[in-house]
Amino acid sequence: MALSAKEYYKITCTLFETHANPVDAEAMLKYMRNQFAFYGLKAPIRRAIEKEIIKEYGLPSIEQLPELLDLMWADEHRELQHFGMDILDKQIKKVDENFIAILEKLITTKSWWDTVDMIAVRLVGTLCKRFPEMVPDYPNKWMASNNRWLQRTSIIFQLKHKESTDTDLLFDYILQLKHSKEFFIQKAAGWALREYSKTDWELIHDFIEAHPDLAPLTRREGLKWMKSKGVL
Repeated sequence: MALSAKEYYKITCTLFETHANPVDAEAMLKYMRNQFAFYGLKAPIRRAIEKEIIKEYGLPSIEQLPELLDLMWADEHRELQHFGMDILDKQIKKVDENFIAILEKLITTKSWWDTVDMIAVRLVGTLCKRFPEMVPDYPNKWMASNNRWLQRTSIIFQLKHKESTDTDLLFDYILQLKHSKEFFIQKAAGWALREYSKTDWELIHDFIEAHPDLAPLTRREGLKWMKSKGVL
């Protein structure tokens, strides 16, 4: 018989607790600026446990995901949120466009770069590529939200789209926030520019040069790959 979302969550907690490492937990807590509790499971160990859970019990159904994700995001241990993202990564091609509302909730709950970036690039990016008609209703809306994590998501959700990147949209988002003093926004803009420079470095170079008022961090990050490859 298939597990309920609560049973799946409780089994995960029990196995994570069994393998807890207090020394690593303390180091992880400090690294994440004391924002989250940890079991102390390094990524390879956590993923090995996840693999065993999925082998034994399978993946939760699409219908179970909302309840399971609520349970995982309510948990104080950061590893639960990371397992939730790993589950979503395996299921994101099966959900429909309405799932974007759940991703929005996850982005704005217990927000930090370690969850937001994965959700933005791998989950929102995949969903928006499958359902491009969502972009006006979500990334555009997020840009006007004044929430730095939603805005960061709008800037980087196309990070792995390569030739299919809507560069006009990307440039528009970056210019909308070019005067932001927020580190995570400036860094996201530079990261997005740097990544697309691997596809069309001349376009990115010309964009950066045409906008000398971009934040120094954005410019530096945006030019980094070009300079490392000696194309400038």
